[in-house]
Amino acid sequence: MRLLVTGAGGMLGRDVAAAARAAGHDVSALARADLDVTDRQAVLRAVESARPEALINCAAWTDVDGAEDHEAQATAVNGGGPANLAAAGVPVVHVSTDYVFDGRDPAGYAEDAPAGPLSAYGRSKLAGERALEGHAIVRSSWLFGVGGRNFVDTMLRLGAQRDEVTVVDDQVGSPTFTGHLGRALVEVAERRLTGVLHVAGAGACSWYDLAVTAFEIAGVECRVSRGRTADLGRPAPRPACSVLRSTRADAPTLPDWHEGLHAYLAARDREVIPS
Repeated sequence: MRLLVTGAGGMLGRDVAAAARAAGHDVSALARADLDVTDRQAVLRAVESARPEALINCAAWTDVDGAEDHEAQATAVNGGGPANLAAAGVPVVHVSTDYVFDGRDPAGYAEDAPAGPLSAYGRSKLAGERALEGHAIVRSSWLFGVGGRNFVDTMLRLGAQRDEVTVVDDQVGSPTFTGHLGRALVEVAERRLTGVLHVAGAGACSWYDLAVTAFEIAGVECRVSRGRTADLGRPAPRPACSVLRSTRADAPTLPDWHEGLHAYLAARDREVIPS
């Protein structure tokens, strides 16, 4: 099928485009420099030119803390962008986030859980979901992949430079390898699924657990101390629990986050990561 991937220059978009090509699809991959999703006329022209059967939207404002001071700009991308894509009249598979929840439920969140974002970023992503009623909205969490900066990459760099790092242990989530998520998003487009789906790495852990496990697998000798979110002083509040679970029988399932971490580290070793 003909697929159009927006935000194709980013960490997830790169893996989506690769997965779509590997599956034999005809792919038009547009990075931010190729298409500004906040420009409706540009979006309509791009869709008219590519004539896709489905569109996978990975374009997003991802600066969580920056959104606190620039909520209008974040909402223009994360809310207005999806509205523009919906106006093109093509089925959309849109990537959303655990940040649409308040994170106060220790049991985690299924698709029908009520949204209650704590941050400007979360509100902007929820606006995008509401603009795409009738399309596919795929929520995921704690992404890491070789196409961009991410928590695991940052930890490995710090671990190579320091004897000790401090990582919070009071946030729990579902770490997700973009190589796995990319294939799942293509599957959602192939199967023409609609509605909200939760697709994230199976299992759950804290950021502390993820850092410790990454160091163990990579053979990095660095001590990890437990920290608290409140001590970081970040502008945007973070959900304490970002665990996503699905009650939909048709939702794609991803491997356990440990398997995703192993796959990421193997792929990272094959890449030349800019310093």
